[in-house]
Amino acid sequence: MKLLLVFSLFFTAITATSLLAKEKHYSVSVVPKHMTVAEKKKRFFALLVPAVEDVHKELEAQYQQVKQDIKNHTNQAKIEKLKKKYNAKTDKELLIAIKPHPMSIALAQAAMESAWGTSRFFTKANNIFGVWSTSSKQKRIAAGEKRGKKTIWVRKYDNLDEAIRHYYFMLSTASRYRNFKKMSYEGKPATEIIKGLKYYSERGDAYVKELRSMIRYNKLTKYDTDAAK
Repeated sequence: MKLLLVFSLFFTAITATSLLAKEKHYSVSVVPKHMTVAEKKKRFFALLVPAVEDVHKELEAQYQQVKQDIKNHTNQAKIEKLKKKYNAKTDKELLIAIKPHPMSIALAQAAMESAWGTSRFFTKANNIFGVWSTSSKQKRIAAGEKRGKKTIWVRKYDNLDEAIRHYYFMLSTASRYRNFKKMSYEGKPATEIIKGLKYYSERGDAYVKELRSMIRYNKLTKYDTDAAK
């Protein structure tokens, strides 16, 4: 009986190691052909969860430190510098801006905007969230379609972490996402916070509805629970 248990544990460990090793070979720039929906999602989560988690932890640590500094009246120069960076006039505005919104929302938007990590923007430019470029001075690539005669450009990032940091910063500083950030700061459920993303897409309410379905169907709020540990 003991021998059987040892063998079972050994086999489980080997299987888990093999799966992890296989996932490590996933690449942003390489999309395997003929993937099933399950395989496509597995690749997406293997690539995106660790990256989003790393940035989220980094931003959460910054938020907690600033919150403590404000309470203790320490590191005032740093706080003033952050206020300028995030266009915040008061301490509370700064805290609202720098508190990272739930991972479930970031992952849902990433899945939608990158077609589960298979879009050309994703594979060629690490552009997870469909962020447009507004300046020729930015690293960017041309979109596949035009608006009339106008070429549409999207941002190009060096890696996923850079793209995720910019995405969080963009939502923290744009005035149209002010209500989104306020609801996140207040700790509202992810499926309610996303109401503040109505203007992220031209689709408006339909975009929010699809985001909500994405979060619920794929049980993405489990990543919010993991991040809170």
